[in-house]
Amino acid sequence: MTRFSPATRALGLSCGLMLTLTACMPTGDGPRVRPIDWDFRGGNGILNTSAAASAATERRPTPDGRGVISYPNYQVAVARRGDTVASVAARVGLSPDELARYNALMPTDNLRAGEIIALPRRVSAGGAEVTGAVPTGAAPAGVDVTAIATTALDRVGTPTPPATTIPIGNEPVRHQVRRGETAFSIARSYSVSAKTLGEWNGLGPDLAVREGQYLIIPVAGTPAPIGSAPVTVPGQGSPTPTPPSAAKPLPAEKPTPAAEKPKETPSSPALSGSRTTASAAKMVMPAQGAIIRPYAKGRNDGIDIAAAAGSPVKAADAGTVAAITKDTDQTPIIVIRHADNILTVYAGVDAITVKKGDSVARGQTIAKVRAAQPSFLHFEVRRGVESTDPVAFLQ
Repeated sequence: MTRFSPATRALGLSCGLMLTLTACMPTGDGPRVRPIDWDFRGGNGILNTSAAASAATERRPTPDGRGVISYPNYQVAVARRGDTVASVAARVGLSPDELARYNALMPTDNLRAGEIIALPRRVSAGGAEVTGAVPTGAAPAGVDVTAIATTALDRVGTPTPPATTIPIGNEPVRHQVRRGETAFSIARSYSVSAKTLGEWNGLGPDLAVREGQYLIIPVAGTPAPIGSAPVTVPGQGSPTPTPPSAAKPLPAEKPTPAAEKPKETPSSPALSGSRTTASAAKMVMPAQGAIIRPYAKGRNDGIDIAAAAGSPVKAADAGTVAAITKDTDQTPIIVIRHADNILTVYAGVDAITVKKGDSVARGQTIAKVRAAQPSFLHFEVRRGVESTDPVAFLQ
């Protein structure tokens, strides 16, 4: 009897398996046989997540004839093969020096095909703009309140967090690269892939970025449904199932009347006249109105308060005026320094009644709300350079 080594027997089994699989493949004149599902996902009722992964981010919008993509808050230009900063500036009708300075470049610098160049101001529309309905709580279009606030903090002499532009509808966040940042660190902070970030901004193969460069952050897409099961974007977890109580209401309660209060029960003390240290530390509302845009760290580092034009703007707490400045659109900004290294920032103001170095009292009128469409006050609270939700400080 012939004996075979283990290696020879394994080779024979592998060959037999391959012959069996080959026999199952479709042939030119034989019956059509379903191809082998090598990853065991197709058509067997097993969840396929490929559609969700492919829809994780949208495609970058198509530019107009001049290479311009227009959003409600800003515009960018897409460079073509052989472009320089000067040639892009000539195509969109801007000064080469102005465009170069805004993007931390020189007018003669060569650009990669597809590279994004931020426009310092709006140019006349040469095609359809990317628009979207402004959702409830969105900031008014055309106002980069985060950049306004960080400009004010620069005047105080403290470092600033990354500058971003408030997105509206389908508008991407615009991020200005800070010293030490990389495409990978920026992508990680916005929960997008570095590859997609590079594709949207026309970065090179090494994904290199430069200090002062503006990047647009890819917009998340809506994944396609798979069967009848809900699908979420990768990394966001599964949706919470509907509790049974939501489908069938609970029975009506029949509370038992409370017994008469015993005569010896002492009366409750009036606490309205006493205030704890924590409650005394609360700030007053700097303007009277509803909050139309809430705090969102990294996207909106404060709150926007709808207020009538000309209505008073008050100091949220006692402190010293640390800076009074203006942004590039000549919009006034006030920064007040308080105890415990707290700063408050007031943007969208006019008719300022204080000056740098003045001591202000809690609730003192320091300015008026600037006229705009709509008029509003942007208010920030910062612990040093870190922004925090102002609502936690307000009464």
